[in-house]
Amino acid sequence: MVNMENLIAKANVLVEALPYIQRFRHSLVVVKFGGSVMEDPKLVAGAMQDIVMLEAIGIVPVVVHGGGKAISAALQECGIPVKFVNGLRYTCDKTIKVVDDVLHNTVNNQLVELGKKAGGNVCGISGKSVLRAEKTMSVDPVSGAEEDIGFVGKVIGVNTTPIMEALAANRIPVVTPLGTGSDGNVYNINADTAASKIAEALHARKLVFVSDVPGVLSDRDDEDSVIPTIRTTDIPDLIHSGVLSGGMLPKVQGCVKALESGINKVHMINGRIPHSLLLEIFTEDGVGTQIVRPDSQM
Repeated sequence: MVNMENLIAKANVLVEALPYIQRFRHSLVVVKFGGSVMEDPKLVAGAMQDIVMLEAIGIVPVVVHGGGKAISAALQECGIPVKFVNGLRYTCDKTIKVVDDVLHNTVNNQLVELGKKAGGNVCGISGKSVLRAEKTMSVDPVSGAEEDIGFVGKVIGVNTTPIMEALAANRIPVVTPLGTGSDGNVYNINADTAASKIAEALHARKLVFVSDVPGVLSDRDDEDSVIPTIRTTDIPDLIHSGVLSGGMLPKVQGCVKALESGINKVHMINGRIPHSLLLEIFTEDGVGTQIVRPDSQM
């Protein structure tokens, strides 16, 4: 027997989402996946299903992904030491080959296949054809001391052509965070930075980081201490107090640069919550932490 109340409830959900669908229709949204969320097959499949749904209702998604856990596991299997300096992976000549292989042949392929299973027209794009890079050094945020971390690069330019061609063909691009230098070397790019630079170049309306953390925490040991809104003027004090450190630091720094480029808002959401991406886009309160300009109106 048909449960009319359940059917009406489902219809109400769609109607409630209508204003947000209208607001963001045709808007370009860059979504970065990372963290241990990518180790949970159900969460990854659900996230790619959400991406396909966004595209189906008229939003234009571009996916950039990390792959840190898979890379570390592959390095350990190869007997290559895993080392991080100020949140960035130390990348020797052996490491960069493993990073390249894992990102393209394992992580990217998996995301593309899951998107296709959800009914999406999804394609993988190598960051090596998108991101122009040059070697960078790790800089201690407190002392300012520099340290050589191998084949780690900073983005000095973005070739949007491969992405725009995919979008013109109504495909959902999934991009790896690697760059190519003028010296011909491949450079490991922090995936958060890669997503921010791509969002800047594409003039995205939103940049959303989906990871295994609920947002920026005032107390890193308490997941209920999420800071819902951070203005860019708050960031120096948060760094000085230690609230922003490690892997969160380049993420937030990328957020600031993205906002400076004209992106409206940057969001950090908890991918461990099923359909957190849809909750972020289609509800007023959203989830996680939003980074905004000092003059932003809530």
